[in-house]
Amino acid sequence: MLPRESCNLYGSYINDNNIPSSSCGLNNANSVEGDQSLYAHGNGRSKCYIEKTTYKNNGEGNNSNNVSIATDAMQEFENYGRCVKCNSRVLGESSGCTAMDQIYHISCFTCTDCQINLQGKPFYALDGKPYCEYDYLQTLEKCSVCMKPILERILRATGKPYHPQCFTCVVCGKSLDGLLFTVDATNQNYCIIDFHKKFAPRCCVCKQPIMPDPGQEETVRVVALDRSFHLECYKCEDCGLLLSSEAEGRGCYPLDDHVLCKSCNAQRVQALTKRMTSDH
Repeated sequence: MLPRESCNLYGSYINDNNIPSSSCGLNNANSVEGDQSLYAHGNGRSKCYIEKTTYKNNGEGNNSNNVSIATDAMQEFENYGRCVKCNSRVLGESSGCTAMDQIYHISCFTCTDCQINLQGKPFYALDGKPYCEYDYLQTLEKCSVCMKPILERILRATGKPYHPQCFTCVVCGKSLDGLLFTVDATNQNYCIIDFHKKFAPRCCVCKQPIMPDPGQEETVRVVALDRSFHLECYKCEDCGLLLSSEAEGRGCYPLDDHVLCKSCNAQRVQALTKRMTSDH
């Protein structure tokens, strides 16, 4: 049986010892299953023989009377078919291997890119061709953050590939996998909360960002006198009345860049008028 000295990811069996090949008039081109030895097709294999001889000259200066002396018994080799790479016969059990349901000479079983021999090494099949681990990894998409090959699930966002664990908010580092997110002008990724904290307009009263409440996607911003307000911060500066353009009697009546209700506006106007009158 073909020695199981090393087993790669595709179940091919590789022996470390090569036996010289020789020509043979018969051919068996049948493929061999990855979990079987090269004897799997015993009825179809053929035999080849190599006879090792030396020649002794009879001393008369020509070769017509050379004597052939057999030095070893004839060696018998099995013919297992043709190598898929070089198309030469694979002779002898220890000179070949099977991988991806194909027969190779051990010396022919090499990486498609770098040509390193894959005997005893893990390999990967891509489009029916063997690759060493390094060259196979170079064919994979690389994460836009860590630039390492993505071996499992690819997460795509804004047209770029990511490892799921690398797709995070640039502020808090929280994974954005499966969550709502947004990007800034430089295409950096943010969770919604941190995006609002950084870019949302700030209330001119409390100085906090105007952003949606937790669990909400939208909020309301009041703009008055070219300034932004939270709804709850939009109040008369004098009496604290909550102002609203939609509520009767609670509209904004600004005076000298101050946000005032109607009543407080009138009081300030009266005070100013009295002061101006007394000054004259």
